[in-house]
Amino acid sequence: MKRHGLDVWSRVFFGILLLFFGVFLLYPVALILRRGFGLEGQWTLRHFLLIFESPLLRESLLNSLWIAAMTTVLATGLALPLAHWLTRYQFRGRGVLNSLLLVPMIMPPFVGAIGLKQLLGRFGTLNLALGRLGVECDVDWLGNGGLTGIILLQVFSLFPVLLLNLSAAMANVDPALREAAQSLGAPGWRLFRTITLPLILPGWFAGAILVFIGSFTDLGTPLVFGYGRVVPVQIFDAVNDLNTNPQGYALVMVVLLITAVLFVLSRRWVGSRRYEMLSRGHTQGGEVPADGWTTCLIWGISGPLIVMALLPHLAVVLQSLSERWFFSVLPSAWTARNFVDVFDQNGAALAIRNSLFYSSLSAVVDLFLGVLIAWLLTRRRVRFAGILDVLAMMPLALPGLVLAFGYVAAFDFDAKQHPWFGTWMNPRENPTLLLIISYSVRRLPYIVRSAYAGFQQTSVSLEEASASLGASPWTTLRRITLPLVSAHLVAGTVLTFSFAMLEVSDSLILAQREKFYPITKQLWQVMGRIDPNAPGLASALGVVGMILLTGSLLVAGRLLGKRLGQLFRA
Repeated sequence: MKRHGLDVWSRVFFGILLLFFGVFLLYPVALILRRGFGLEGQWTLRHFLLIFESPLLRESLLNSLWIAAMTTVLATGLALPLAHWLTRYQFRGRGVLNSLLLVPMIMPPFVGAIGLKQLLGRFGTLNLALGRLGVECDVDWLGNGGLTGIILLQVFSLFPVLLLNLSAAMANVDPALREAAQSLGAPGWRLFRTITLPLILPGWFAGAILVFIGSFTDLGTPLVFGYGRVVPVQIFDAVNDLNTNPQGYALVMVVLLITAVLFVLSRRWVGSRRYEMLSRGHTQGGEVPADGWTTCLIWGISGPLIVMALLPHLAVVLQSLSERWFFSVLPSAWTARNFVDVFDQNGAALAIRNSLFYSSLSAVVDLFLGVLIAWLLTRRRVRFAGILDVLAMMPLALPGLVLAFGYVAAFDFDAKQHPWFGTWMNPRENPTLLLIISYSVRRLPYIVRSAYAGFQQTSVSLEEASASLGASPWTTLRRITLPLVSAHLVAGTVLTFSFAMLEVSDSLILAQREKFYPITKQLWQVMGRIDPNAPGLASALGVVGMILLTGSLLVAGRLLGKRLGQLFRA
């Protein structure tokens, strides 16, 4: 009876999870697809044609594609040699270097954009420093109204994603294949081109897709630079009239189409080729000690790269402590008043409390859903469990920009006709519930992966022993299984909390009233003020967010160790 009762509960939980994903994942996407073909019940392709007929929308689409393509190419150029060095050579400080190279990935480019404007603007630090050295320079390093700056910031932020995937792929290349090629006289470059490169293509393609989509759908960075001729900003502007103008839906469908095409191509292109090796490669078998010159070369290239990647965020820290920073290489006056104002001013302090509240509740929701999904997938035999697995991982392939836009469209209830839904589900009135759910859905794959790994590493024999002693399944789960996987669960929960703290697309689109603003929306609002203290206050708010994010990730890293990086691999 206990077994039968547990099977019944498994089906009940399975049904609840399907309902959750149906309402908060599939329904918004389906609504976007439906309205993209017409708001008045008539199917038409006219709205898509208007995208290509409108000079503004056509230019925005081309700019976004150019930014994403250049970001992917440049990120590959950085990550490929770094991954080769980290997996091929043994040298002093390799572990430290590997950790430092991943730091830019956790630093939000949305915040870093503030610092990059100060460094590379026409009257920024670089031009003024060159002027002091006697080099007259009036170059706008951000280029084309900020287009170059957007690409630079995204490259520095996203190349670690490719680095993780390429490092994992290179670590799995069988050293015997390289040794066989060397014995036949193949030089280093030909060995890399004919042996290593073809075998790491699946890892590169998986990482490149994540970089391309992440760059294409980045909303925060163009907004900070004031560069509106990109698809994400056009979608952001279309939120205000989505009930009357279908072009916003058409743009979101373009994003969905590009995302879907990339993932289908990756499966068909990579899946149609054979990459398996006779034995699994191990880096220990293929590593060689690096000589002094090689070590100096690796650090000589990697060190400046790390500095450049973190420099925008360091500039944010400096600006948060500055009273005046105008027409000077460094701040001409220093103050801690900006941090005092962050906690004294109602808007900034409220935004911090809101972010802590939203992120904490979303982490709790993720913990509950992640444990339940992982338990059903690893411990119960539920029919169509594969569907649940696909739904849980789908947010990895679904840009946050699309999901947030879909929530506004799907839950824009009339408060007079639907009092409860109009009050608690309409983001224009109160976005609290939808912000918590959107944060949860976006980061759910992280904790599902973490919990799934924990359940897989826990022997079922321990649970069987508990059951043989008369313990109920729920007692076994509570007293045996969960304590054994607690490190995975805590780490996954902290990870979901930390990234929710500085979530950009969901926050900017869903939070439409000031009293509900999280940190990122408040930061963007402060940056738009005509106030000489606005940059310092915005930077201080960004530093507070970075401190919360960094502290959370340090906790997660301590619990997960080297497995932390695996959560970011495709």
